[in-house]
Amino acid sequence: MSLHVFLYGAGVSSTLDSPPVPTVDASARTAPRRRTRFLALPEARWALLATAAFLSALPLHFADAPGWTYGPLYAIAYLAGGWEPALEGLRALRGKTLDVDLLMIVAALGAAVIGQVLDGALLIVIFATSGALEALATARTADSVRGLLDLAPATATRVTADGEESVPVNRLSVGDELLIRPGERIGADGRVLDGTSEADQATITGEPLPVLKTPGDEVFAGTLNGTGALLVRVERDPADSVIARIVILVEEASRTKAPTQLLIEKIEQRYAVGVVAATLTVFAVPLAFGADLTGALLRAMTFMIVASPCAVVLATMPPLLSAIATAGRHGVLVKSALAMERLGEIDTAALDKTGTLTEGAPEVTAVRPATGSGLDEDALLALAAAAEHPSEHPLARAIVVAARARDLRLAPARDFTAKPGHGVTATVDGRFVTVGRPDSGLDADTDAEADTDAGTGTSMGTRMDRDTDVEGGTVVRVERDGALVGTLVLADRPRADAAETAAGLTALTGTSPVLLTGDNPRAAAQVATATGITDVRASLLPEDKVTAVRELQRAGRKVLFVGDGVNDAPALAAAHAGVAMGRAGSDLALETADAVVVRDELAAIPAVVRLSRAARRLVVQNLLVAGTFITVLVLWDLLGHLPLPLGVAGHEGSTVLVGLNGLRLLRESAWRRPDEGRPRAL
Repeated sequence: MSLHVFLYGAGVSSTLDSPPVPTVDASARTAPRRRTRFLALPEARWALLATAAFLSALPLHFADAPGWTYGPLYAIAYLAGGWEPALEGLRALRGKTLDVDLLMIVAALGAAVIGQVLDGALLIVIFATSGALEALATARTADSVRGLLDLAPATATRVTADGEESVPVNRLSVGDELLIRPGERIGADGRVLDGTSEADQATITGEPLPVLKTPGDEVFAGTLNGTGALLVRVERDPADSVIARIVILVEEASRTKAPTQLLIEKIEQRYAVGVVAATLTVFAVPLAFGADLTGALLRAMTFMIVASPCAVVLATMPPLLSAIATAGRHGVLVKSALAMERLGEIDTAALDKTGTLTEGAPEVTAVRPATGSGLDEDALLALAAAAEHPSEHPLARAIVVAARARDLRLAPARDFTAKPGHGVTATVDGRFVTVGRPDSGLDADTDAEADTDAGTGTSMGTRMDRDTDVEGGTVVRVERDGALVGTLVLADRPRADAAETAAGLTALTGTSPVLLTGDNPRAAAQVATATGITDVRASLLPEDKVTAVRELQRAGRKVLFVGDGVNDAPALAAAHAGVAMGRAGSDLALETADAVVVRDELAAIPAVVRLSRAARRLVVQNLLVAGTFITVLVLWDLLGHLPLPLGVAGHEGSTVLVGLNGLRLLRESAWRRPDEGRPRAL
């Protein structure tokens, strides 16, 4: 049975009331695997043909059979393994570029010319096999990205006024309502309207256990629904889903080149020309001193092979592209190989506050009935929420959400009026209710005194203007028939992982992060204390943030700036590397940043910095391995006698080794901290 039939079989209920519980195979809970088969690659098929022809000719050659019996087989090996790199090399030569592949072909043909047909054929076979392995490694990297597309189902069940209909996911629109049956994959990013279930998000968020989903919770396209049925409202266009954005940005990144790669390619052309000149010298000098023609040419061909920089050329991009793919699987979209390399170079982090270190939205943090009001916390919150219910103000929405979280009944409100900067008035259960700041003449200190006198037990000197920033604890007064009955305190809380992120960045850079915010010093200090940040710079305009970043960089620091708003875009552009928070980030910030944290998980920032540093370490390792092999083999050939087959094996072996080493970052363990254990099995 196919995976599609298994997941989308007809035997599931369409109601939310009594969903059946299907038996879901454990394999369905993991990401669909699309692994390129070796023989699906043309490079692999040509290499296999060349190898088969070579192995068929070898025993005939050693048995001193007539040349016509094994000669055609060697010819097949030469043609099958060498035609494609020869063609590419000639095309490059036409563009005035000397391709290292062409050097290999010239060396093989040179060996054949001097009668070393077997050695030349061996070079072609090893070279073709190496190319096939490199193609497979590249394809597997692409598989890890393309496989994300397989997570999203091809169709979804859309609920309409006339019932249900199955539609392709690319025809879904924001606002559509989807029925997600047990065992199905969710077709779009959205929010649960009805139903309770659990979603296996391991392939998107990396969470090892299924996550409970209830009304109001966010769900992601491609995650696997559990045993309950869900009604989900689409909140993001399918083309802009987490999965789609990962694929697009990773594919764009794969077309870019890091500075190290650009430097290598710049040097490669001069190096290749130098190899040709050195090869001619290695051939001509011994010949001028009476050396044997065949021996001199064979030594020169061997030198050309072992001195070619194939492994050096392959040293840079596989680690960086593997890191980009792994970051993408965990919801961090790194836009280019240049950006990935820069992330690992940072030694100072600067963080925005609102929407970055904090949630960016107010929450009710305290409900304080006034002494003698006759109201408890629930009654006071219900009264305020009833009056605020018709309002669209962020504080009003926060109060209503808090009331609903407690399952409080909200009485209907009549005669609703909102006055900007003061609050709202409404008639609730026949009583005149005011929420906010009815007296515009009160200053912050007067408000604080009134709150203390009302029995709140603390002095709250926060401004109560409904249009001011709510951070640091905004106090909202609730009055009934002109009498104060209590206060609500609302604040923008630090993210749950803010302190862990700050500590992680401190450990990576050796310096505590800098908090750069346009908010007032008290609110900034409050968040800094909660997150362990000691360097706080508040009341900054956008240009002030840029100035702060540039001051740090003039002092020799390489700054990572993390932000989300339009006002953060200039600092994101000025920093050595910029990361934008994706869920609530402005379009300008997302466009300007080098990387985007799609799910707003702050802890992903130190993780991607660690990943970038691991990629840079692998690049250095690869360059050392490649340089060591080239140096040893070249000296062996010049100072001693390096057999051609051994030189070929050493050269191609180092190329394959470097390529495979770069793919290590595709493993899941590359994302985890060194001190983290393996994730628990599901």
